[in-house]
Amino acid sequence: MRDDRQSPFRDAHTDRSTARHVPDTPQTRSAAYRLAFADEDFLCRDELRPVRLQLELLKPEMMMAERNITSTVVLFGGARIPAPADKDKARTQTLAELSKYYDEAREFARLITEKSKLSGCQEMVICTGGGPGVMEAGNRGAQEAGGCSIGLNIVLPHEQAPNAYVTPELSFNFHYFAIRKMHFLMRARAITIFPGGFGTLDELFESLTLIQTGRMERVPFLLFGRDFWERVINWEALADAGTISAEDLDLFRFVETAQEAVDIIENWEPAPPRDSIPGR
Repeated sequence: MRDDRQSPFRDAHTDRSTARHVPDTPQTRSAAYRLAFADEDFLCRDELRPVRLQLELLKPEMMMAERNITSTVVLFGGARIPAPADKDKARTQTLAELSKYYDEAREFARLITEKSKLSGCQEMVICTGGGPGVMEAGNRGAQEAGGCSIGLNIVLPHEQAPNAYVTPELSFNFHYFAIRKMHFLMRARAITIFPGGFGTLDELFESLTLIQTGRMERVPFLLFGRDFWERVINWEALADAGTISAEDLDLFRFVETAQEAVDIIENWEPAPPRDSIPGR
């Protein structure tokens, strides 16, 4: 983070350091005496939730702004999908067959990052959830292209860490799913969805709903693997039932290969947010 302060006031870093070296007395040992912003127990209180939400919104936003990152290409997909070299360890035959999308995600990220490098890795930066599977493939492809990529991790009950290919300075960790989702979409210029499970479906429908309702601009919204998506979601049944409109089926496209996805993104004509919802 930047340390080129404009204020004439004594900075918080200095006071935090000074406060660690005060005389040891019953008063200074008391939790009440700790500087509020340096008191982790205080910051974790339920009453401080609004502050924590703001901090999680601010920290990644400020750090990406300091690197002048203006746009991202989001890559969602299953954490359980193995690399083809590891598909023999997959829990199911279907999961083993889906390993081909690891390679497509890796190649897609490589191609996008080659273009991102032309802007000094400030535009069209690959952004994933920072985990294994398809996410790892995305960060891996970006690294292999010699560029940077973002990983938006979240604390889970089981031990986990960012995959080894996320750019360390762009590896973020979250407590709040809601704020993490905002960061996925705040700079998104394209959204790609690879086969996945509950988490991927959640990300798919939340972002698609924002576009459907006009809360977000239309961007290329690409689903890798028509066969997979048409087996797990009966899109036509939703339209036939009237719970979505037929026009809503035009908000996304199916693709099979990395190059096909890149071609759509490159030839995309910017579209404003919807100002009405068809069928309502």
